[in-house]
Amino acid sequence: MGKKMISIVTPCFNEEDNIEEIYRSVKKVCNSLSDYKYEHIFIDNSSNDQTIIILRKIAMNDKKVKVIVNTRNFGIIRSGYYGLLQSSGDAVINIAADLQDPPEIITDFVKKWNDGYKVVLGIKEKSEESYILYRIREFYYNLVNKLSDAELIKNFTGFGLYDKKMIDILRNIDDPYPYLRGMITEFGFKPAVIKYKQPSRKKGYTKNNFYTLYDLAMLGITNHSKVPLRMATFSG
Repeated sequence: MGKKMISIVTPCFNEEDNIEEIYRSVKKVCNSLSDYKYEHIFIDNSSNDQTIIILRKIAMNDKKVKVIVNTRNFGIIRSGYYGLLQSSGDAVINIAADLQDPPEIITDFVKKWNDGYKVVLGIKEKSEESYILYRIREFYYNLVNKLSDAELIKNFTGFGLYDKKMIDILRNIDDPYPYLRGMITEFGFKPAVIKYKQPSRKKGYTKNNFYTLYDLAMLGITNHSKVPLRMATFSG
């Protein structure tokens, strides 16, 4: 029986300062998992800096690296989701390019997967981000869980491992604006949880401005709650 394949998926946009480091860090961890094969898929959201050039250079020298370049910026939600669907692994790990998702936790994800879990989630127990932003996130999760029919997992950003069975389910969902964080709780897979402290961004700057954060928040509420629709109907 051959080695199982693990796919690492890294969405990126204008991350020229971090691409090489996240590539090296993931490679180091995956090479330590000697019982597995791996591929590293970078899906770029039409960067306008040197990110694409750096990625293509890496891919030329490492056949385990695959690069997908979007024709335009499709937004962080759709681009990352599409990247997961392009994987071929028995398990898929989603990890951000900004190094705020610690690559060393990949080992812990794989151990839980071997224990039989189909979903393993990285949960921010602590964060070096601003105190105000952290509290806003806390308020958001509490609000959504009060409105929603399905409970969202607090401090989960998408960083985690997903078994091929779950990825196959995603491939059969026709949703033009998929909200992965909410889908996790609806599929019925009991998740394992790995807690970690999120470091602050060391290089570059965040691409999540007020609009993108607001868009994510509204998507979470409208996708998993009938309250906005009922309010609109009542108002009408």
